[in-house]
Amino acid sequence: MKKINFSAGPSILPQEVMQATAEACKDFNGIGLSLMEMSHRSKDWQAVMDDIDSLFKEVLGVPQGYSVLFLGGGASMQFCMVPYNFLEKKAAYLNTGVWAKKALKEAKLFGEVVEVASSADANYTFIPKDYSVPADADYFHITTNNTIYGTEIRKDIDSPVPLIADMSSDIFSRPVDVSKYAMIYGGAQKNLAMAGVTFVVVKDELLGKVSRTIPTMLDYRTHIDKGSMFNTPPVVPIFSAYKTLQWIKKSGGVEEMERRAKARAELLYGEIDSNKFFRGTAVEEDRSLMNICFVMKDEYKELEKDFFDFATSRGMVGIKGHRSVGGFRASTYNAMPLEGVQALVDTMKEFERTH
Repeated sequence: MKKINFSAGPSILPQEVMQATAEACKDFNGIGLSLMEMSHRSKDWQAVMDDIDSLFKEVLGVPQGYSVLFLGGGASMQFCMVPYNFLEKKAAYLNTGVWAKKALKEAKLFGEVVEVASSADANYTFIPKDYSVPADADYFHITTNNTIYGTEIRKDIDSPVPLIADMSSDIFSRPVDVSKYAMIYGGAQKNLAMAGVTFVVVKDELLGKVSRTIPTMLDYRTHIDKGSMFNTPPVVPIFSAYKTLQWIKKSGGVEEMERRAKARAELLYGEIDSNKFFRGTAVEEDRSLMNICFVMKDEYKELEKDFFDFATSRGMVGIKGHRSVGGFRASTYNAMPLEGVQALVDTMKEFERTH
């Protein structure tokens, strides 16, 4: 039976990316060495680092004056690296979910943090709109997509202070005006690569402004100076990111990724809204195109396990919702074909017919 992977992360990747990465792990470019054992200081690997840097900037539309980094530690490491490098006195945070809250908590270790708005009281079912960002904040931090709760900020907001965004789960799913951001970062294990590498896009001129001494490994300038190779980089995840960027470019770029994302979401949300058993959890205007969350209507709550077992028997993988929301979550990242979403919709229709 064909498995359809709706896991939130690590998540589905293009088949050709997985194949190319597997081949490189056996023999990299025919040199007789595995990608896993070759020197990261070799000319062969340096060529990959040069290519992925330029390709990342091309596909995302990164303007001059920004550096792209490939680091370890996941987005969670960035929760402390961001305030270490940017927070002098005060920072502003928008609290839209678990990961936004974690980032805010870490920032409090470095200075005053203002929570400009939160949807926690409504279990993060919407993105707050009516808030003001303090003009004297060193930066304003947002999380653009909330994997657990299925909400998303799908536009580049205007901020009166430097804007920093965690785009772990929706990077490369739409065009982004990078010039509006001081920094964009994220774990790669959603739309970009296998787990193990973190991307950072940072505006160079904003670094080096804080008065504190920053540990070497936590200073973005360290990694800029060494081209992401101050220490041994996570070569296999970086290679898979390189191949994914090639796939995105070949497939039509972020504009095409956005078109596909909208088509997948329209199909699945349409079924959720019309099926007698289900309802969405996020308010309609803030629904994520990457993580589609839904639950059984209250009167059919006892059928939740039945549907999960039914969907699993038909090859659906990773659709169980996070415990904070319950129900179901279908993560429909870039590599998810429309046919995969159609299979889930067909399963939901069949369950409705037979129950």
